[in-house]
Amino acid sequence: MSAGRRTLGFSWPALVALAALAAPRVVLHDLGVVPEGTVVAALLAVGPPLCWVAAVLWRRPPRPFLTMVVIGALYGVFLAVGHQVLWDSSLGMDAPGLAGLAPGAREALLRGAAVMSSLVTGTMVGVIAGAVAVLLSRVLPAPARRREQADASRPLA
Repeated sequence: MSAGRRTLGFSWPALVALAALAAPRVVLHDLGVVPEGTVVAALLAVGPPLCWVAAVLWRRPPRPFLTMVVIGALYGVFLAVGHQVLWDSSLGMDAPGLAGLAPGAREALLRGAAVMSSLVTGTMVGVIAGAVAVLLSRVLPAPARRREQADASRPLA
């Protein structure tokens, strides 16, 4: 078992797959397919973090908060890449002007800010989802098979 799996409770491919659940929202939003303020937009925004919380509650990793922050950070990478790939479709040269900057410098500055913003946003979604997961894990009992595994791994007194 890898150190990441022991600490985070999931393999790296599983963590990436969980983060990728939120990727469709980036594409649909940037292309203007799903307008903000609709039920579909809300489901695309809230659904993936709810799935992350459900997965953590089901798996009961040793460090659920860290697991969720990692998933959120990975989501931030998807968010950043998606915004960069779809930049011209969603914003392009309609980007707000910055007085005195050449268009190339303006675009580089705005793209860099968008990447940083995406990474922070994804990580913060992970932080909030992690807090929810930790609180729920204290309130909700672990699934029976997880309790049995945990009991079996404890040393006998």
